[in-house]
Amino acid sequence: MSLQTVTSCLDQDDSSNTKLPLIGVGLRHQHYNDALSFPADIDFVEIHAENFFAEGGISQALLCDIQQQYDISLHATSLGLGSVQAIPSEHISKFSQLVKQLNPLLISDHASFSWGQLGDIQVHAGDLLPVPFNEESLAVMSKNIDTIQRTLGRTILVENLSAYIMPAGSTMSETEFLVRLCENTDCQLLVDLNNLMVNAVNQQDHEPLMQATTWLNSIPKHIVGEIHLAGCSSVNQGELVIDDHSQPVSDDVWTLFHSAIIRFGPIPTLIEWDLDLPNWTTLVAEAEKAKTIASKVLVCR
Repeated sequence: MSLQTVTSCLDQDDSSNTKLPLIGVGLRHQHYNDALSFPADIDFVEIHAENFFAEGGISQALLCDIQQQYDISLHATSLGLGSVQAIPSEHISKFSQLVKQLNPLLISDHASFSWGQLGDIQVHAGDLLPVPFNEESLAVMSKNIDTIQRTLGRTILVENLSAYIMPAGSTMSETEFLVRLCENTDCQLLVDLNNLMVNAVNQQDHEPLMQATTWLNSIPKHIVGEIHLAGCSSVNQGELVIDDHSQPVSDDVWTLFHSAIIRFGPIPTLIEWDLDLPNWTTLVAEAEKAKTIASKVLVCR
């Protein structure tokens, strides 16, 4: 379906019989008070798991308040699913306890590695580091995901990475790697559309939107379980784009969202905004825009 066709549907009445995706926002600490004091008409909020690993105290009290008002998606940034160094059992245990406590709507982390060995000490990089797309990385990540999913008794979502360097040694494309990962483990994908655009621009593709759309079309429909939408700071031609989540969703990412909803249907969608945060009302308005676009696109399918 062309974007022109989709646009022509915008004047149609909204269909009460159309199944719509769940739409949420990333809940960051600057918005805790407003989110609790002025509950928004959103379907869920995403929290970062590591912020709530502490037992007891104010973080747990806050978590209880959030859970009373919203469904929760649990997004991790530190499991390091692609780490050759085993993920520490204590870290997995804390994550598992949080999952049991919240019974979250969705559980996710990234297709990256974080853990390594420095002498006799196991260390965490504090970042999402890319892995080469090859058989060795596939085996390591598959094993770690199997361990996590058996521990949780739940399916997890694995997010595609915005990577500014790619380690040598890749023998397959990113899409082949991720599809085979899902086939090996029965995990699902969290497709971050802004990451696709950032990578396409940084690879200096002449038509980044087309490259990102081709990426989407290479992914089987049944393995995608969530979409992330975000914006980032603009740069001059030829400069490196950083996925800083500091701006509204860009026009290109909204266009890609059209394509994703047409292809994958009404799957849960999240607005991410982490730096230079707007007020709560503005953030919620981005979620409302996503819901409006999705509803119109789905009417036209």
